[in-house]
Amino acid sequence: MGATTGIVGATVVTLGLLTLPNLLRRGYDPGFACGTICASGTLGQIIPPSLILILLADVMNLSIGTLFAASVLPGLILAALYAAYILVLGMRRPEAAPAVPIAERSLVSRAALWRQALSVVAPPLGLVVAVLGSIIGGIAAPTEAALMGALGGIVITTLGGRFSWTVLKETVQTTTRITAMVMFILICAQVFALAFRGLQGEALVHDLFAFIPGGVGADIWFMMALVFVVGFFLEWIEITYIAVPLFLPVFAHAGVDPVWLATLICVNLQTSLLTPPFGWALFFLRSVAPKEVSTTAIYRGALPFVALQMAGLVVVYLFPGLATWLPAAIGW
Repeated sequence: MGATTGIVGATVVTLGLLTLPNLLRRGYDPGFACGTICASGTLGQIIPPSLILILLADVMNLSIGTLFAASVLPGLILAALYAAYILVLGMRRPEAAPAVPIAERSLVSRAALWRQALSVVAPPLGLVVAVLGSIIGGIAAPTEAALMGALGGIVITTLGGRFSWTVLKETVQTTTRITAMVMFILICAQVFALAFRGLQGEALVHDLFAFIPGGVGADIWFMMALVFVVGFFLEWIEITYIAVPLFLPVFAHAGVDPVWLATLICVNLQTSLLTPPFGWALFFLRSVAPKEVSTTAIYRGALPFVALQMAGLVVVYLFPGLATWLPAAIGW
């Protein structure tokens, strides 16, 4: 779903409505269930077509296709870390994630389960491959690939018997609102950036980095720590357009690979979606969660996944090839 929509809100709300009541009915720990839904929903902001990657490409003057390719492996690593944590917790604390009773599982054959899974997964997966494959492969620009995705979405909805002019109208209106919101923030951010540069703010930031011992590595981790803390209070759009450009001249002068740096920033920004009080995933799930699920349970469930995101950040930092190998292999 994340790769299909690229929007955290749509994924978290859908998962919250469809899966959370069923998980609670089966006896899952509320915090564990909520944390899993919130964290899996944030994958849409690192696995292409991610809005964060599109905005970072604009801010850092990089190819969108390059960043899409660079984020594939880190996104899959985060998904693998989440899955490993869920499996380990399920084995160590089975009362927090009880298994489906054998009697219930025996009512459906393995072949029937595979057919159901393929019928649900294959259409959106084909759409994702068509859209991202055309961008990463250099066949189409993001605008043309988006057109292909919109057309593919209409075809899939029609084949599923759910297409109507009302659905199409609501989709167009929602897309227009999101686009207008992003453009408005971009305009305001540019005004702020111009004023900041006019007041010699960039020189101040550059001088601040000169006092940090440890070389380029320490500078990168200083920026990562600052982005993490700011993520508690600002949304990722403001961080991308206001905070990130302040540091770019420092790292450009130091010769840091911009694709690797952009991937690190993208992985780090995942935490801003799960950290209170302004974590998007948290309040989106709060809006659709049953009343018996407390806000504290949602926050508690998200904390382990924030730690996993930080672990993923460390992995990408230690192994830059995770971000640079695929773009180089494709030829970007």
